[in-house]
Amino acid sequence: MGCGSSSGTPALGCSCPTCVSDNPKNRRTRCSAYIRIDELGLLIDTGPDLRQQALREGLTRVDAVLYTHPHADHLNGIDDLRAFCYVKRGPIDLLGNSFTMDNIRARFGYGLMPASPSWDKPVLVPHDVEGPLSFSGLKLTPIPLKHGHWPCSGWRIGDMAWLTDVSDIPEESLALLDGVRLLFLDCLRDTPYFSHLSFAQALDWAARIGAQRTVLIHMTHELEFTALSARCPAGVEVGFDGLQLDFNVNF
Repeated sequence: MGCGSSSGTPALGCSCPTCVSDNPKNRRTRCSAYIRIDELGLLIDTGPDLRQQALREGLTRVDAVLYTHPHADHLNGIDDLRAFCYVKRGPIDLLGNSFTMDNIRARFGYGLMPASPSWDKPVLVPHDVEGPLSFSGLKLTPIPLKHGHWPCSGWRIGDMAWLTDVSDIPEESLALLDGVRLLFLDCLRDTPYFSHLSFAQALDWAARIGAQRTVLIHMTHELEFTALSARCPAGVEVGFDGLQLDFNVNF
């Protein structure tokens, strides 16, 4: 859906080469993903660009949202879930760690109430998730991560893992990534940052995890698509908005 950082690219007021580029792969909305398995539709995060992303990709169904953490660029599009509730005439499950779910309960309580006859608000059901679970017969595994001082969740489904907003991966979480073949990995910029991976750090973690294919996500405008692609080693590539990939859910 999106592979940009909290500011998106182009960044407001910026005229750097990436922001003025005519390469569509340098236009990045806020970081999120949509996972389709048969008729099931799952979102990872609801950033402020959700409506735009959903229209671009033709999305009409969301059964659950897998949240990573409650920063605005990953959460504040939550109200746009009301359109999906309206279409299905049913609630949407929210899955995430207790830190994230408590934040949603405190800030978006109006969306956690029973449906009205007009379905004019989102109808959401939060679930605190601290370990692997089954959703509609699908195994979902949250991956505990460090995002600066915040506890963030990556997500693994089959042989795919989505790790955004990462500054460190605890040793016990690495074991949950054994056998991952498709890895989406945080890569904010070249310069180190306290709550994200730099390009060099992302390459180090990619090598350590050992996925066959690693896609870099959550990038600022400091990273230009073509130039960064030329610096990537074999097995690592630069993500872009609208990228579609297949993975094995039964791994």
